[in-house]
Amino acid sequence: MRSPPTGPLSNGYRPAVVEYRILGPLEVVGERGPVQLGGPRQRATLAILLLGANRVVSVERLADDLYRGAAPVTAVTQVQRQVSELRKALGDARSIETRSPGYALRLAPGQLDLERFERLTEQAARSLLARDTGLAADLLREALGIWRGAALADLAGEPFAQIATGRLEELRLAALEQRIDADLALGRHSELIGELESLVAEHPLRERLAAQLMLALYRSGRQTQALDAYRRTREALVDQFGIEPAPALHERQRAILSHDPSLDLDRDRPVEAAERKGAVLVVPSEAEAVGP
Repeated sequence: MRSPPTGPLSNGYRPAVVEYRILGPLEVVGERGPVQLGGPRQRATLAILLLGANRVVSVERLADDLYRGAAPVTAVTQVQRQVSELRKALGDARSIETRSPGYALRLAPGQLDLERFERLTEQAARSLLARDTGLAADLLREALGIWRGAALADLAGEPFAQIATGRLEELRLAALEQRIDADLALGRHSELIGELESLVAEHPLRERLAAQLMLALYRSGRQTQALDAYRRTREALVDQFGIEPAPALHERQRAILSHDPSLDLDRDRPVEAAERKGAVLVVPSEAEAVGP
């Protein structure tokens, strides 16, 4: 467990030492181990509050999400009961505040795994700005290690969770692609091939992964396989959407065919400066870095 938060959130209040985990099945871990939660509706209530942590979530929103847009006339009472039971389960009645028009779950830094993931990607961005590619790769690897599976996997059937988890999965994939870009810049192309082949098979329409695989194969002396990776991605895009690959991926193919020196590893070149986009680290990809 992490150390207790040292700074009060408001009015001198400090929450109990509890970790909340949504990057995988929903889990709550206290000082004495896992906290036993109630049934699906109580778990869903907690998940909704965690997705809106430190912000007020209205009773109307809770009822709509809990009852999938078909809230009964007793919905307000049911929400109040779920929150009351949740406070008991967490053992800290003050962690869930009643604030008009609903409730707010107050968390300190480090209590929510999503917040830790985002903080590590921000630290990686700063490392890239300082031209420390190795540290950035390590930070991104640590951030990705927080994930225990699909976000809120045990609530995957809930519409509110499906919307949230789609966004969270995109954050994970973006961080993964950025970590791979950093590893490529560090000359780890041979080590990446197996991982990238699995990722491209799982996400056949994700062109950045395809470009990364092509580069890793090319730098490993496997030009034919690199071109095959392009062909498979192009066929998937044409078959499913009737579109050609984006210019960056086509340029990657051209560069491989012509043995463009820009593809060679420059051990003196750090990954270029990162820019922030929301809470996501955005790094110019190897595909985007290919010149004419």
